[in-house]
Amino acid sequence: QVQLVASGGGLVQPGGSLRLSCAASGFRFTDYDMSWYRQASGKERELVARVRSSFGLAGGQTNYADSVKGRFTISRDNAKNTTYLQMNTLKPEDTAVYFCHGRRRLSSILIGPDYWGEGTLVTVSS
Repeated sequence: QVQLVASGGGLVQPGGSLRLSCAASGFRFTDYDMSWYRQASGKERELVARVRSSFGLAGGQTNYADSVKGRFTISRDNAKNTTYLQMNTLKPEDTAVYFCHGRRRLSSILIGPDYWGEGTLVTVSS
């Protein structure tokens, strides 16, 4: 029932842009922190960006890995249950499979199971 469907990956030249989308269903989207992770070949999965659930004093706050700060922007559209990752000034080092992730937030903690989407491949190469 719970689904996270990622799309928007592809091949792009260095300096180019892509926008990833993650369509969610089967849970109360507004109560969940939504994140993008990535995993490059031979590397561990790493957190790229996170946007908080939409409630509370810090609702909608975003966080980014240092490697993408200033280039990537995470956002959410609660009316569409969709999370986006706008990726600009892409570098070969950004090449990876990108995964959408959701987990429920209750006050200051995250609770319950992790929900993962299947990855979408981003390749940055000339």
